[in-house]
Amino acid sequence: MKNIVTSFVYVLIIIVMAGACTESEIKNKANMDPGKFETELNGKQVSLYKLTNANGLEMLVTNYGGRVVSLMTPDADGNFADIVLGFDSLQQYRTSEEAFFGAAVGRYANRIANGKFSIDGEEYQLPQNDGDNTLHGGPGGFHNVVWDAEKKDEQTLELSYVSPDKEMNFPGRLEVTMTYTLTNKNEFRIYYEATTNKKTVCNLTHHSFFNLSGAGEGTITDHKININADSITPVNSSLIPTGEIQSVKGTPFDFTASLPIGKRIDADNKQLQIAGGYDHNYVLNHEKEGDITLAARVIDPESGRILKVFTDQPGMQLYTGNFLDNIHGKHGKVYDKRDAFCLETQLFPDAPNQPEFPSAVLKPGETYTHTCIYKFSYK
Repeated sequence: MKNIVTSFVYVLIIIVMAGACTESEIKNKANMDPGKFETELNGKQVSLYKLTNANGLEMLVTNYGGRVVSLMTPDADGNFADIVLGFDSLQQYRTSEEAFFGAAVGRYANRIANGKFSIDGEEYQLPQNDGDNTLHGGPGGFHNVVWDAEKKDEQTLELSYVSPDKEMNFPGRLEVTMTYTLTNKNEFRIYYEATTNKKTVCNLTHHSFFNLSGAGEGTITDHKININADSITPVNSSLIPTGEIQSVKGTPFDFTASLPIGKRIDADNKQLQIAGGYDHNYVLNHEKEGDITLAARVIDPESGRILKVFTDQPGMQLYTGNFLDNIHGKHGKVYDKRDAFCLETQLFPDAPNQPEFPSAVLKPGETYTHTCIYKFSYK
């Protein structure tokens, strides 16, 4: 009888201890230590959250910048790999020269010329963090704030943030909610909502750097891409749109048929030379304005992994990691030029200064919404 009681107590202790496990003790496929993300910043708790679906996909997200830290997906043989670039610790995200790995971007994604725009005759001067321009909301943009996080279930994380009036000198108090869902259809779905109490501009996006062979596993120039767009918005020497809508036909920007990303990336083309590769906004083909449609399809011939991007936004930025340079990332991997690509669904760059572009103005009583879906499969 004594042995039975002792065994029962021992089992009970194990159960209690298991229930007391902290987030940092929970194992994950990416072999990341959540403890390296747990701290308090500006009076808010920073943590690492794990989302999983029924098919074994796993995503790790920190509420610092709403960043996707890891995304594990299978190849054609069922082998899982982490396909997004990133870092092992919160400290690296806060100090790295590469500020946008996996981040939520706002208030205004992409570039605003000279960091200036006007609404109803009033001019706003933003911090300039990209030469003379403001990039991705400025240095204190949404990639560098602590979001409030609520894990709804094993597949859903809700992130919210209230950007006060004049933060980065944007007008209005902007209330933002992002919902990250890892569906059983192997989709990473992002749904954005935002409201304001004063007329402002709003353009949010997601900035994961993808390599379908695995983060740090070399170049993405052999990945084949198809983009559902007949036009781009060409840029000037500081990567600000000229205001034109330019056909891709007969140019290295034509991915209406699937081609390797690197096939023409070094072509004798002024637009490619300005950006050092692709860093351009594609004008997406929508049968109906605001419908969710296929924007791009990327295939890695080596692993067989496929990424499809769907969105209701009018534009999508293709960026081919042109400025990556000896970045020391997760698990000792080094990221260099063209070791990743980004597909950022968005309104057009510099739209606040380009009246012919779809408007980025958000008014009180309106709700900004945006759906982006990254869908994973293999062949």
